Amino acid sequence: MTVDTLGEALPREMERVREKVLPYYTPAVNGQLAAAMMRQALDDASKAMASRDLVGMICAYETLKGYRV
Repeated sequence: MTVDTLGEALPREMERVREKVLPYYTPAVNGQLAAAMMRQALDDASKAMASRDLVGMICAYETLKGYRV
């Protein structure tokens, strides 16, 4: 059993939200607010990774994990 590091798991979670979850939330299904929240969470995750903010990365990871279709 391998254990992922946050540095491996967060980008994978970001990709999952971008590729699989976000496209589902379109204006046609009244998903504008949810999509905006997801985009903000993705931006926060990117900024946390760029600044090596561990607490921010953990928060972003937990937030992104909560988004489902």
